Amino acid sequence: MNMKQDSFYDAIKQRRSIYSISNEQVVSDERIEEVVKFAVKHTPSAFNSQSGRVVILLGEQHEKLWDLTEKTLRNVVPADQDFAPTEQKMNGFRSGYGTILFFEDEEIVQGLQEKFPLYEDKFPLYSNHSTGMLQYVIWTALEIEGFGASLQHYQPLIDEEVKEQWGIPTQWTLHAQMPFGKPTARPSEKEFQPLDERVKIFK
Repeated sequence: MNMKQDSFYDAIKQRRSIYSISNEQVVSDERIEEVVKFAVKHTPSAFNSQSGRVVILLGEQHEKLWDLTEKTLRNVVPADQDFAPTEQKMNGFRSGYGTILFFEDEEIVQGLQEKFPLYEDKFPLYSNHSTGMLQYVIWTALEIEGFGASLQHYQPLIDEEVKEQWGIPTQWTLHAQMPFGKPTARPSEKEFQPLDERVKIFK
């Protein structure tokens, strides 16, 4: 492997779910924007539909997201259930530097369904593939920049409040939330299933 390959594979290996994060600045906000825009531009999508949409929340806006998420969860968690573990999670996400919200533009998906009726039932699945790839690219890029991140899914509970709070177009569907920040602890060693049970080669 050459140096570029080493860097690529190392980034894939180092990308992990990091929950222990701080709001200490790692790179400039402009660099975060640059990295995210690069990922949005170059991540593949079915039929080159480019249906992925991203919102970057930093500083107070990032904290607002986890404030409203906590408030929403308090309203749905049964009163007799201990809320402390959930509150601890919210505090952990809130303590980071920012959050990236991942959306898919349903107008584009529906347009493809109308244009290619033979694949109508597949386009929502292709849309999920696209947002998954975008999430992975941005997650790995944040790792390269020195951030730790994790992927969260509090939709559809927070969808309407998120759209109202940040003026999100109605046709954008929320798929994931990615809180990120400076890692304050590394995760434990990851266990792997045997690759010969997961990969088959025929020659």
